[in-house]
Amino acid sequence: MLLKVSTTHRPATDLGFLLHKHPDRVQSFSVAFGRAHVFYPEASEERCAAALVLEVDPIGLVRRGRDSGGGFALAEYVNDRPYVASSFLSVAMLTVFKSAMAGTCRGHEQLAASRLPLEASVPVVPAEGGASLVRALFEPLGYEVLAAPLPLTEALPEWGPSRYVDLTLRGEVRLAELLNHLYVLLPVLDDDKHYWIDDAEIEKLMRRGEGWLGGHPERELIVRRYLKRQPRLFFPALARLDETPPADERRDCEPLPEQVPLREQRLAAVQEALRRSGARRVLDLGCGAGALLRRLLADDYELVVGADVSMRALGQAARRLGLDEMHDAQRRRVQLIQSSLTYRDRRLAGFDAAALVEVIEHLDPPRLAAMEHNVFESARPGMVVVTTPNAEYNVRWESLPAGELRHPDHRFEWTRAQFAEWARATADRHGYAVSLEPIGAEDGAVGAPTQMAVFSR
Repeated sequence: MLLKVSTTHRPATDLGFLLHKHPDRVQSFSVAFGRAHVFYPEASEERCAAALVLEVDPIGLVRRGRDSGGGFALAEYVNDRPYVASSFLSVAMLTVFKSAMAGTCRGHEQLAASRLPLEASVPVVPAEGGASLVRALFEPLGYEVLAAPLPLTEALPEWGPSRYVDLTLRGEVRLAELLNHLYVLLPVLDDDKHYWIDDAEIEKLMRRGEGWLGGHPERELIVRRYLKRQPRLFFPALARLDETPPADERRDCEPLPEQVPLREQRLAAVQEALRRSGARRVLDLGCGAGALLRRLLADDYELVVGADVSMRALGQAARRLGLDEMHDAQRRRVQLIQSSLTYRDRRLAGFDAAALVEVIEHLDPPRLAAMEHNVFESARPGMVVVTTPNAEYNVRWESLPAGELRHPDHRFEWTRAQFAEWARATADRHGYAVSLEPIGAEDGAVGAPTQMAVFSR
C-alpha cells in the first residue's frame, strides 16, 4: 500500500519540515496491522517526494480475527483489503503524519499555512462508483484529478476494467488539507472500514471535514459511506453539519465585496496585532468554538489559553483544535479553562496579551465595568485587543432589518464614536495607550463593518 506526496515548491525539501520527517532518513513505525515506512525517493531543491509504504501483516490480521470470534473464513484468502488503499492507509497516515494533518510546524508556521503546489498519488485505490465518483469527490475541492481505471487482468483485457483506479491529485493546497481530504475520502471510495465504528467516528469526521465537508456537493454520500451506512450515526452527523454557526459567526460569514468573509478578516487582523506585540503568552477571552485559538497555535507562542463561560463552547474548541490527537509538546502549549469575564479569576493574570473578539457586545451594559476591571486591572496583560461591530455599518447588510442588531444575543452595538469614547476612557483609567483600527472594506459614509481597539502599556 503506497501513498506518495510531492511538491515543486522552492526549496522543495521544505516538505520534510511540514511532514516532520527528515529527507535523509528512512523511518519505520508500528501500527496495529503491520509496519509503516516513510522515505524520500527524491529530495532536491526543485522537487521533493515523500513516500508512505504500509506493510500489512495479513497473517496477524487473520489470527486477531480468530481470537475475536468473528470473520468469514474464505475472506482470509480472497480479501484484497490489506493490499489496496483503504482505512488501513488512513489510520497509518494519522499515526505517521499527525502533526502535518494538524497543520502544525513550529518554526515554519507561515509555510504550514501556505498553499503549495502538491501532488498525491495512490497507485491502487478501490473505487465503488468508478473514476466518475473519484472526480465527483475530489474536483469540488479544487484538485486536478487523474483516475486511470486498472484492468481486471492485463492478460485478458477483454474482461474490462476492475473496480480499482490509479489515483493522482494535483493542486495548490495546504499540506494539512490534502492529507485530511485523503484521510476521509479514501475509505469513502472503498466504501468499507476495517474496524468497528461508534459515535466517536462522527467526531473524527467533523474534525477532519471541518471547513470543506459541510459545503461539499456529495456530502451525504461521504457521510453515509464514512459511517458505514449506519442510520444511528448518519443522521446525527448530518445534523451536526447543518448546525447554525456560533453566535459571533452567523452574519459575519456573509462575503464582503472582496469575497473574503468578514469573520476571516477579523481573525487575521487580531492575529497580526498579537504577532506585532511580541507576546509569548496569550489569552483568548470568550474563545467560543476556538476559531482564533486555531490560528494562534500556528504561531510560535509559548502558551495559548482559551477562556469561555460556556462548557459547550469549550468542548467545540477542543474538537476543533484536535486536543486528543496532539503530540505532547503541542498539547503543553494550549489550555482551555471555564471562566467568566465579569468575575475575577487569578488564572488570567500574568499574560503578555489578551484578545476579546466580538465579546463585549454579548455583555449587558451594566456588566461592562466588571469586565473592564477584571481584564484591565486584575489580569492586566501588556496588550489587549478588542473587536466589536460597527453599528453604523448595519444599514449595508441587506438581510438585516432596519433597527435590528446583527445577532439576537447582542446586548448593544456601538457606533464608531461610542466605541472610541469607551476605549479612550478605559485606557485613561488603567494606564494604557489605545489605537483604533477598522476591519473590513470601509464605506465612505458609515465606515468599516468591524472596529478594533488595541490597548498597550
